[in-house]
Amino acid sequence: MSPQRPSDTRLYFLLLLMVGFWSFNYVVGKVALREFPPLLLVGLRTMLAALLLLPVYFLREGTGTPVWNWRELRVLIPLGVCGVAGNQLFFVLGLARTSVAHAAIVVATTPLLVLLMATLVGQEEISARKVIGMAIAFSGIIVLQLGRVQGSSATGMGDLYVLLGALGFAGFTVLGKSVSARHGGVTVSTVAYVSTGLLMAPLILIQGSRFQFGSITPQGWWSVFYMAAFSSVISYLIYYYALTYIAASRVSVFSYLQPVLATLMAIPILREPIGPGLLLGGTLALAGVFVTERS
Repeated sequence: MSPQRPSDTRLYFLLLLMVGFWSFNYVVGKVALREFPPLLLVGLRTMLAALLLLPVYFLREGTGTPVWNWRELRVLIPLGVCGVAGNQLFFVLGLARTSVAHAAIVVATTPLLVLLMATLVGQEEISARKVIGMAIAFSGIIVLQLGRVQGSSATGMGDLYVLLGALGFAGFTVLGKSVSARHGGVTVSTVAYVSTGLLMAPLILIQGSRFQFGSITPQGWWSVFYMAAFSSVISYLIYYYALTYIAASRVSVFSYLQPVLATLMAIPILREPIGPGLLLGGTLALAGVFVTERS
């Protein structure tokens, strides 16, 4: 007997919760970077996320799933390392050098990067309308760079790092598509995080040997736990759960709330300023992504 479909109210509540977790992650990341160096923060977050995902995998995905073969692992492990380590490393490096608002808007262009990479490998076709949408979105990114206000922590290098992180995730999404379709998102994410966590273990040991962990406040430790548990594990479990019952196009609509919520959270907590360039650039970027996805 198949399980009963959850109500739309429950599904949409979970999706809003997911977007809230992802949006707050930008602010929490800024707080964590006050106490941890970027490389150590990435290593701790990845390792903790892997440890949290393993029991979830064995409980929910470990039985009744297709058996892994070496050909799939030989493809997925390098992709997972590039996608998870590359994505999170560049995200944290970028967040340390830019504002929450800029980072959230740049990350919102990930669907465009996925489309471009999918086109390069022959998975998608670009129409004229999609080209227009991408042009609008990237013009918004340019406006962001030209319209930085005084007192903002945003820098061009920081935005570039965040963009490289989004590019790493896009590559993982596109090139690992066939393996993901066979095994499911939770299983693939677990393999990616575990392999990345093992690879980054020496980095944690090296960085940690020179770091004074006794100086970290409870707020700092909570920030690392939040980034691993809420934004890397719980949110993705909600995402894949919702995809079981709701079309991806409808789920993706909620992603447009992320830059708005992240910015609204950063204003009172981090005292981030807002200027006309941010408003115009953010509007253009989100509008371009909307036009591209709806086409």
